Amino acid sequence: MLTKEQISEIKKHLEKAQNPLFFFDNDPDGLCSFLLLSRYLNEIKGGVKGVAVKSFPELDESYFRKVHELKADYIFVLDKPVISNEFFKLVEQNNIPIVWIDHHELSPNFSVPGFVHYYNPLFNEIPSNEPTTRLCYQINDNKRDLWIAIVGCISDSFYPDFYQDFLKEYPDLCINSKDAFEIFYKSNIGKIAKIFSFALKDRTTNIISMIKFLKEVKTPYEVLEETKKNYTMHARFKQISQRYRKLIEKAKAVSYSGKLIFFQYGGDLSISSDLSNELIYLYPNKIVVVVYVSGIKANISIRGKNVKPIVLKAIEGLDDSSGGGHENAVGAKIKLEDIEKFREKILKLISD
Repeated sequence: MLTKEQISEIKKHLEKAQNPLFFFDNDPDGLCSFLLLSRYLNEIKGGVKGVAVKSFPELDESYFRKVHELKADYIFVLDKPVISNEFFKLVEQNNIPIVWIDHHELSPNFSVPGFVHYYNPLFNEIPSNEPTTRLCYQINDNKRDLWIAIVGCISDSFYPDFYQDFLKEYPDLCINSKDAFEIFYKSNIGKIAKIFSFALKDRTTNIISMIKFLKEVKTPYEVLEETKKNYTMHARFKQISQRYRKLIEKAKAVSYSGKLIFFQYGGDLSISSDLSNELIYLYPNKIVVVVYVSGIKANISIRGKNVKPIVLKAIEGLDDSSGGGHENAVGAKIKLEDIEKFREKILKLISD
């Protein structure tokens, strides 16, 4: 959790910013983090702008043009595990304050530049690893937005300490469970998390339309009910849901032996993180590897108990590879030609 001093510092940055620009990760945790802070700021000032970052895994320099376009005087980065050195150089050259709120481990040999206001409870005196949504709800702390905080936390497989408060307020939207996966897959608040996840995989104009809608929403029922205001959000959710269910069924139909589930797919839709999450929910005692092939690269989502050191070891020696994340949930990127080598290394490491 953030300390009282950190919360106070972040609030001062938010209040000081005249025209802040938020960059947030392209998933429900990132989106909900932004919504919580933008709704907090709307009580003070209006017109808060946010950009969903689709580059993986880092916020790269190509996004800095948005800073100029929108004439931002403050940059806030939410739930991004990596920011490129080139992006930092542009920030420093333009002398713009930057606040980075995150909960991921830093990449090896990377140090946060001294001019960055960096907040991550992993590096506090008492370390913890709550989703960025939970941290932003410490700042927002408005019961009106409790449901947004729940969506972001549950989507990141985290059971928040205020879930019972939500259960009392919206008993029809949730289930009485302390298992974040079960809540995600068996409740209507979990459905909202899935709607957010799939709608973020849309054209930029539709994402902007969704964010505009969500900034003004008063209850979660307005998200669940399809209307003219949220039509594109629901349309995208339905479209991807059909393709997603087919891929899940394909993954379940593959013959697996031992502890490893290895599923590979291609196409124009990257949903490997969503697929790997459901597969580990269905097969909790396995190591799940979902490989999405696009061009000459493969984006990989890996889930399993204490899987991070296994993955980092498996990508060692593979040219132009990268990986990182949490102990039980990891993302990696490798060359297409190295997929089989990666699979063999994972298999060997598991058996060892």
